Amino acid sequence: MLDPKARPELLTPAEMSEADRFAVAAGTPGIALMERAGLAVADEAARLAKSGGRIVVLCGPGGNGGDGFIAGRLLAKRGYAVELGLIGRQEALRGDPALAASRYEGQVLDAAAIDPGGADCVIDALFGAGLARDIEGVAKAIIERVKAFARAGGRVVAVDVPSGVDGASGKVRGVAVEASASVTFFRLKPGHLLLPGRVLCGPIRLADIGIPEAALARIAPQAFVNAPAVWREALPHVGAESHKYARGAVLVLSGAAHRTGAARLAARAALRSGAGIVTLASPPDAVAENAAHLTAVMVAPFATISEFEALLADERRRAIALGPGAGVGPALRKLVTAALTRPAERRTIVLDADALVSFAGDAARLKALIARGGHSAVMTPHEGEFARLFDGAPDIRLDDDKLARARAAARFMGAVVLIKGADTVVAAPDGRATIGWDLPPWLATAGSGDVLAGLVSGLAAQGMPPFEAASAAVWLHGACGRALGPGLIAEDLPEALPGVLRGLIADGGM
Repeated sequence: MLDPKARPELLTPAEMSEADRFAVAAGTPGIALMERAGLAVADEAARLAKSGGRIVVLCGPGGNGGDGFIAGRLLAKRGYAVELGLIGRQEALRGDPALAASRYEGQVLDAAAIDPGGADCVIDALFGAGLARDIEGVAKAIIERVKAFARAGGRVVAVDVPSGVDGASGKVRGVAVEASASVTFFRLKPGHLLLPGRVLCGPIRLADIGIPEAALARIAPQAFVNAPAVWREALPHVGAESHKYARGAVLVLSGAAHRTGAARLAARAALRSGAGIVTLASPPDAVAENAAHLTAVMVAPFATISEFEALLADERRRAIALGPGAGVGPALRKLVTAALTRPAERRTIVLDADALVSFAGDAARLKALIARGGHSAVMTPHEGEFARLFDGAPDIRLDDDKLARARAAARFMGAVVLIKGADTVVAAPDGRATIGWDLPPWLATAGSGDVLAGLVSGLAAQGMPPFEAASAAVWLHGACGRALGPGLIAEDLPEALPGVLRGLIADGGM
C-alpha cells in the first residue's frame, strides 16, 4: 500500500485540495492532474475486471466524477464495454469535471437507471473524501445497489475513498460503498486508515499524479501513517560505551498477589525493547509470586506510599509504568499521584488500564497532577477506558472520530494519548498524530495491551521522546503480531521483539 521508507504524511480532504491548488499554481493544469488520476483508476479497474467485458462507471458532479469520465474514456479505448452514469445533468458540470466529461465520447446515462448486475467491474466515482453530509435520496439508492453488487461478489473500484466514507474521519455518512480496492492520489487521507473507512476501502493504491512534493512544506501536515519513517531518527542508539543504566531504567508497578501477570508482561516487554534494567515494584504479598516468575527483571518490595516514593527517588529510573493489573481505587490513585509529582529530573510516566480507570470521570484531577509534576506522561487507554476517563471532560466529544478525540484529549491533558485498537491513534498535545494501518487482529488477546505499555516505557527510558516512543511501540507491537501470526498469546510478543528489532537495525534504525 505504501513505501515504509517514505515519509508517510496523511492529508485531510482540505489539505489535499490545497495540494491540488499548489500544483496548478506551479504550472500543472487541473485537467492534467485529473487525466493522470483517471488513468490510475482505469488501470486498477482493468486489473480487477474479470474479463474484457462490461464496466460500469458511476459519476458524481464533482472532481471524482471527472476522474470517472476519464477512466471510462480510457477503458472504452481499450475495448471494454463501458456503461457510464451521472448523478445530475452533464450541462450542470463546471470546471475540470465539465472538461473531462466533454472528452468522453460515449453515451452518458442517468446513474439511477443503471443496474450493475453482471458487470465485470464497477467504478465508484460518485463522491470523494471531502463528503461532509449524510447521503440520502437518489444517491443513497445508487450506493445501496452497488453494495448489493459487491456483496454478491462483484468487484468495485473506489475513486479516492468509497462514496459515503468521510475522508477526514473514516466515518460512514449514512451509507457507503464497500470497495474491492480504492485508488487515491498523492497522499493517503485519515479516513483510509480509521475504522470503519479502512475496512470499506479494501486494498489501497496510492497513485502519483504529478503534485510536487514541495506542496507538503506549504501544508505542513500534522498526521502520519505510523511507520518507521516517522520516528526512526529518535530510536535509541547503543554504543560501545553503553551500560545498563545508560540504556535506561524502568520501574513497573505490580498488582496484588492475584493480579501480577499484567505487570510482568509489561516489565518483560520493557526489557526486551532495550531498557538496560527493569524493576517490578511489588506489594509484599506478591513478592514471592513475582520472584518465582522473573529472572532478568528485578523485584523491589514496598508496603507503603513512602516506600514506593523511595523507589521513585532513584533518578536513574527514566520511565515509570503504572496500571497493568494494579487494581482500581484510591490506593492506586495515591501511587499515581506520587509518581506524577515526585520531584525528579523529568521522566516519562506511562499510565495504562487501572491507573486511568481509577480517575474515571475525573480527568481534570489527573490533568492537574501531570501539570504539577512536570514529567512527561503517556496515556494508553482502550476505547472503554477512554470513555470512562473522559466522561464529562470539557472539549472532548466522545462521539467524535478517533483522531479528533485523541487530539482533543492530548491537548486537554498535556500528555501523549494513545487510543488502542486496530486503528490505534497516538496524539501529542501539539497536534501531531500517527494512525496504525497494519495492526493484525491477533493482537486482540488478553495481556496484549500490557505488553504495549511496557514497550512504551522501555523506549521512553532509553531517551525517545514520548510521542515517538508511543508511536514506535505501536508499530513494534504490530510487527511482533505479524511475525507470530494466528495463535499468538501475549507472552509471545516480547519474545518476537529481537527479530523485529534486528530488521529495524538492518534497515538503518537503532
